[in-house]
Parts: sequence; structure tokens; C-alpha cells
Amino acid sequence: MGEGVKIRAAILTTSDTRKPENDVSGSRLVELLRPADAEIVATVVVSDDIDEIRGALANFVSRDDINLVITTGGTGFGPRDNTPEATRAVIEREAPGIAEAIRHESYMKTPMAMLSRGVAGIANGTLIINLPGSPKAVEECFDVIRPVLQHAIDLVLGQTEHQGK
Repeated sequence: MGEGVKIRAAILTTSDTRKPENDVSGSRLVELLRPADAEIVATVVVSDDIDEIRGALANFVSRDDINLVITTGGTGFGPRDNTPEATRAVIEREAPGIAEAIRHESYMKTPMAMLSRGVAGIANGTLIINLPGSPKAVEECFDVIRPVLQHAIDLVLGQTEHQGK
């Protein structure tokens, strides 16, 4: 992804059924982030309970060793899909272009993408991005954000100079 601030990521899987040993989507995110020279600082699985999700996100953004949190799961229409609400409770500023781009590109592959309620935003020098829960959707959505991820982290952490532009 080029030079810039070291990406130090946490992956948060929200699911009432997944555990660390069967967290296929979270594991896929680890595989996708490593070639981007990202350090995986934490991988956590929590239930779809809004307070649990909010607590995990608040913990991550309070840490100095994390500047990116990618969530997987809990972004749909189901009654226990609480990730967007928990994320909004933690972020200070939304980053709507990220969620819009993910939905737009995903919609080109499946009309079900319009049912995703995922959000993205910034809190305390940390970028949070919600992705759907399926491994295939995680991969497709990560492909959308991959080209801008390093620059986004640089900007969040105050590196606003545009080299070579």
C-alpha cells in the first residue's frame, strides 16, 4: 500500500454464533491485511449485543497501538444487527464516502448490497469500517477500500501532505 504510517489493525467480529475457532470472516480479514503490511494487533469476537460491540469498539479506539478497526458482521436488517448503531455511538466523525463506495461497488455484484447498513468513521485517531459478515463479502468489500486505506490512515493521524501530487 505504499509508505506512510504503519497500519495497526484490530478486527472485530460480531456474531451470536461465531467463536474465535470458527471466525472465517475475521480470519479472512487477517489474510487480506497482512499483504498491506498491516500489523494485526487484536482479533476479537463478540455477540451481536449492542453494548458488547460498543464496549469493544470503545476499548480499541482508546488504545494507542490501534489506528484501524474493521468490523465484520451485524450490518444487515436483522433484529440483532447492531454494529452500525454501536459504531455511531463511538465515532466522532462519520466517513460516509467509504460506506457509500463499498455499497456501490458491492451492488454491482449483488442487489443484496443495498441491504447493508454498514458505516465508517473516525474516533481518537482510529478509523472504523463496518463490513458484512460473509467471507466473500469481506473480500469484495476489502478490495474496494484497499486502494485508499493507507492514505486514509495517514490523514486520520495528521499526515496531510500530498507527496507527488
